[in-house]
Amino acid sequence: MNEYLAGLTTEEINQDTLMIDDSTTEQILRLLNQEDAKVPAAVAAEIPQIMKAVEILHHLLGNGGRMFYIGAGTSGRLGVLDASECPPTFGVDPLLVQGHIAGGDLALRLAVEGFEDNAEEGIALIERCGVTNKDAVIGISASGSANFVIAGLKKARELGAATIGVVNNKNSRIEDVCDVCIAPVVGPEAIAGSTRLKAGTAQKLVLNMLTTCSMVKLGKTYNNLMVDLKASNNKLNDRSIRIIQTATGTDAGTAAKYLEKASMSCKLAIMMIKTSLEAEDAKRALDLSGGNLKAAIRNFSRVV
Repeated sequence: MNEYLAGLTTEEINQDTLMIDDSTTEQILRLLNQEDAKVPAAVAAEIPQIMKAVEILHHLLGNGGRMFYIGAGTSGRLGVLDASECPPTFGVDPLLVQGHIAGGDLALRLAVEGFEDNAEEGIALIERCGVTNKDAVIGISASGSANFVIAGLKKARELGAATIGVVNNKNSRIEDVCDVCIAPVVGPEAIAGSTRLKAGTAQKLVLNMLTTCSMVKLGKTYNNLMVDLKASNNKLNDRSIRIIQTATGTDAGTAAKYLEKASMSCKLAIMMIKTSLEAEDAKRALDLSGGNLKAAIRNFSRVV
């Protein structure tokens, strides 16, 4: 028996769900919901560590760096999910936030056995990605023992990259190779060892916080509006118009007109309306403010 694995909180037997297989449908659902309700508090307890990670990410991303999620199984899939949502939500380059899973894209849909333990592939992934000292690598592993993740983090650290761990056990093996380790401990799963449940939910909440907070600090929102989205389909076009209306107080027709003038850039359209600048000048003003819309509007107001 592997003593490390046997001692993990995520591997323990949940005493509150011992008779789940003898329960009614409603009882099973209430048991699962009861366990899920423990997750937010576990994440809240890790906010000091999450804050440290965000400060690192904000600094690196603001200076030309990238962030890489690496993980296996559920953890890897969650990293890919969070990374893939950043371009449509915040208008960033797809290479800025990347998600990589042990076993490659096939592992997103099918369980690919053995890759979690493949340290060599973890190292090779970091090398293929061209990780440098400008970047951050976030290793995700419920157990904190996936060799693919640990080896990847070690290699990233050797290259001077910042290393962050997201795990669900304290004093895990990953901690030793991380600058910051975030460890929301959610307790034993309703189905023993099934870390796609509470552990996965906690990981998703943490990843949401890492990217969302970093992007807000980078000026990717205006108040709480996702102004950097690109109107690439009907839904996003409609959302863009509503965002412009909310930010400027204009009517839908005017918002749509400016959105078109701004080449479907929501942020640029708002800048044009707020300042009465033409597209080229408005873009220049935004660039001078590092793409921060609120700062650009303030700077323009000071000048005029």
